Amino acid sequence: PKAGPCSGARSAAATGRGDRVARAMRACQSGGSGWPSAAIRAAWSVAASAPAVNINVDPGSAQGIAQSMMAANYGWGDDQFACLVSLWDKESGWRVNAANSSGAYGIPQALPGSKMASAGADWQTNPATQIAWGLGYIAGRYSNPCGAWGHSQSTGWY
Repeated sequence: PKAGPCSGARSAAATGRGDRVARAMRACQSGGSGWPSAAIRAAWSVAASAPAVNINVDPGSAQGIAQSMMAANYGWGDDQFACLVSLWDKESGWRVNAANSSGAYGIPQALPGSKMASAGADWQTNPATQIAWGLGYIAGRYSNPCGAWGHSQSTGWY
């Protein structure tokens, strides 16, 4: 049988090749065919392209990061960016440390916030990690930011 990415994940993890390998290990440990799902592969691509940024980034800079990631990784344009701005303005004000009593955290208000660890160990402080996770979540659940924004407008959550 053809070896999947799980066959070398343990040895790669031992060499310390970073968060991407850790995500591969988690995917492999979750069972299945041994091949990560399309959503996991897309998240790897997004997280790998996340720029190094100052963790004390202002909301305008976070929006710039998101707009770059959207175009590069999803092909989404200005119409989708406008929806994302509206959505995350409502959810967090684009604040990395935004938290609410339900346990939602960060720019995308992941619930629980620790879900974003799948995009990077620095999920609590790095806007690029949070944005990468949030865009992957939106793509997987709503297809695009306007789909998420429409859902949010009709239900009060996304």
